[in-house]
Amino acid sequence: MKVLFVSGELIGSGLCQKLIKEGNEVKLYIHKPDWKHCYSGIVEKINDWKEHLDWVGKNGLIIFDDVIFGSEQDELRTQGYTVIGSSKGGDELELQRKLFHDVARSLNLDILDSYDFETAVDAINFIKSAPDRWVLKQSSHLSFLNFIGTAADGSDIIEKLQQYQDRGITPIHLQKYANGIEIGVARYFNGTDWVGPIEINHEHKKLKNGDIGPLTPEMGTVMWYTENEDLPLYKETLAKFKPYLQQIAFHGDFDINLIVDENNLWPLEATPRFGTPSTQLQVQLHNSPWSEFLESVGKGLPYNLEYKNGYGVVVSIVVDPFPYEPNRSFSETQNDFTKKRISFSEALTPEEFNHIHFEEVSKDENGFYWSGNHGTVLHVTAHGSTIDIAIDAAYTLIKKIHIDGMYYRTDIGKRVAEIDLPTLKEWGWI
Repeated sequence: MKVLFVSGELIGSGLCQKLIKEGNEVKLYIHKPDWKHCYSGIVEKINDWKEHLDWVGKNGLIIFDDVIFGSEQDELRTQGYTVIGSSKGGDELELQRKLFHDVARSLNLDILDSYDFETAVDAINFIKSAPDRWVLKQSSHLSFLNFIGTAADGSDIIEKLQQYQDRGITPIHLQKYANGIEIGVARYFNGTDWVGPIEINHEHKKLKNGDIGPLTPEMGTVMWYTENEDLPLYKETLAKFKPYLQQIAFHGDFDINLIVDENNLWPLEATPRFGTPSTQLQVQLHNSPWSEFLESVGKGLPYNLEYKNGYGVVVSIVVDPFPYEPNRSFSETQNDFTKKRISFSEALTPEEFNHIHFEEVSKDENGFYWSGNHGTVLHVTAHGSTIDIAIDAAYTLIKKIHIDGMYYRTDIGKRVAEIDLPTLKEWGWI
C-alpha cells in the first residue's frame, strides 16, 4: 500500500518504521525543523506532503501523527482520501485543556479544579489568593517546563512561574493536585465506533529511577490490552466519549490520562493522536498488519485486531540534551566522526531488531547514528505473560546497544508490577 506519512516531530516514527518493514511504499514529511535531519537513509523523505497527494491517491493511506494537522485531515476526508490521526476537534481537545474538561463534565465526569491564565503574573496572583498544592502545565511538548508542586502554599509553583515569566511562556494551566495512581486508558476510534481492544497504560514521566527528577516527554511505559468493556476504568471514562468523538469525526487513537484513588477518578487531559513511546509499544503488541488496521480505522470500518495477550514494556534510550531544550548540537555538515553512532555488542537477530524503534536516527553507509537535536534516540520494547518477564527481556536487549552518552531508567515497570497493578485491582478499577 502507498502510505503518505505526515509527521510533526516524529512522534509516530516507530509506526513509520514498521510500515516500511511490512512492505508498504512509504513517503515521509517532517514538519518541524529540529527533526528534519532524522530518518535519512531509512525512508524516502519529501519536502511538501501536499505535492504527493496524487501519488498516494484515494486508494492509499495518509497518516498524521501530531496535533497541528486536524483541519487538513477533515478537509482531506471530505475529498475522499483515507486519513488517520485525529481531526480538528481532536486537536482542540488536547490544545485546550479547558475544552476537554468542559466536555468531560458534560459527560458527568469529575474534574479537579483547574484554571487557565494568559500570563505568569496572573497565575502568580491567583496562587497568592488561593494557596494550595498545584500542578503547573503549558502547551508545548517540552515537558521539563511542567511542574508538580509539593509546597502546601504553592510557593514552589510561584517560583517556577517566575521562570515562565522570564521566558515569556504562555498560556498557563494550573490544576489542583490530587494524590493517587496516574494511569491512562485508550482505544482506537474510526469516526463512528471503537475499533480493537481497550488499552491500559502506565507512563513513567520522571527522568530518574524512583520517579525523581524533572518531568520528561516519557522515559518508558507499561501497557496491556483488554476486551472487557465492563471494566470500570474504561466504562466510567473513555466509553462515555463515544458520542463526542462521533460529533468531531475523530479517526485515531484516543487516550485519557487519569488520577484514581480508591473511590474517585479524575480525567486530567486527553491525547487524541499517536503518542511516543506508546505507539512504539503498540507496534510490539499488534500481530495484524498495520496498514490493514489503519486503513479500516481511516475508512470507518470495523476490524478484528489480532494482538498479544500479556504485558508490553518500552524503555526510552536518550542522550543529552534530553529532556531540556536543544543546543542545536547536530547539523548536516558534521563529519562522520562527530556523530553518535549506534552500535551493538553482537549481531542482532531479525526478531531482536524488531524490538528497536528509532526516533532521532538516520542511516548511512556506516550504519545508524543519532541525527537529532532533542536526544530521544530510540525505544526498546518487549512483551511477556507478566510485567517482570517483559522487563527482563527489554533490559537484556538494551545491554547489547551502545551509544556514546546514552542513558535510560532501569526501573521501568517495577512499581507498576509491585504496587500499582495490585492496588488498582484491589480498588476494583481493573
